[in-house]
Amino acid sequence: MGARILGTGHAVPDRVLTNADLEEIVETTDEWITTRTGMKERHVAAEGQATSDFATEAARRALDMAGVEAAELDMILCGTVSPDMLFPATACLVQQNLGAGNAFAFDFSAGCSGFVYGLDIASQYLRTGAARKVLLIGAETLTRFVDWTDRSTCVLFGDGAAAVVLGASDDAERGVLATCVHSDGALWDAIHMPGGGSRRPANDPEIIGEGLPFIKMQGNTTFKTAVRALAGVSNEALDKAGLQYSDVRWLIPHQANQRIIEAVGQRLAIDGERVYSNVARFGNTSAASIPIALDELNRDGQIEPGDVLLMSAFGAGLTWGAAVIRW
Repeated sequence: MGARILGTGHAVPDRVLTNADLEEIVETTDEWITTRTGMKERHVAAEGQATSDFATEAARRALDMAGVEAAELDMILCGTVSPDMLFPATACLVQQNLGAGNAFAFDFSAGCSGFVYGLDIASQYLRTGAARKVLLIGAETLTRFVDWTDRSTCVLFGDGAAAVVLGASDDAERGVLATCVHSDGALWDAIHMPGGGSRRPANDPEIIGEGLPFIKMQGNTTFKTAVRALAGVSNEALDKAGLQYSDVRWLIPHQANQRIIEAVGQRLAIDGERVYSNVARFGNTSAASIPIALDELNRDGQIEPGDVLLMSAFGAGLTWGAAVIRW
């Protein structure tokens, strides 16, 4: 028994924040942002919008493409580090919005690796027969958690969500061929948000003044570790699938930074025309970045039956992983 993607969908806020807009907010320039990240704009949630709003819309679009009713879903997974609230799970809010009463739902936190982790989880349920239809969502509103005075982080992130519907399949040659996931908690402080949890709770009056409920990142450590880890886990996943880089039609990496995307493609000797990037238009949407890219490719007709897709991601934890799919 295998697992195949039946439909894709994504949703982002209407508001677009450009590099020129950021020049009015923080001490930075379009040239500084572009040369270091490749980003030109990102979508930002409006007041009153939350992660579940974009997750629900993305899910509806994926279900519509798949021709699957919400009542047919057995399981709803949501990878996010920016949920509507600490509890209940954002996946449960999406379940309510969709009317997917026959599913069970939960969130999981793997940072920017969330979608690949989710593919690993979903494919196990589908392969064992524990589920027949699974909705997997990557969704974030990270702009709620950036320090708009810190130019090293506030320029990076955008909001949005994307979803895929996966179904059990008897065709072992197509669908999710391999997944590999890893983590290293010794590097937890490379990307983290120190305030708002049980160690420094939200009712601590000092956390705002100390700048704790904001994303913190060690840029150089993250860059070096990310390139090495992404190349390594991509090799591992392709080996597991019995494939080579020449078999890959599209490398769809996490959209963290154009320099990282290009460095990984070069290490893997994959031609730049086969490395998909939309980081200039969306920024880093964390767990949503790979499925947003996948939905764009899919809806643009750039994926043909039989194409091999290699997805790789790296995020807070530290976590990293890769997945190989034959369309």
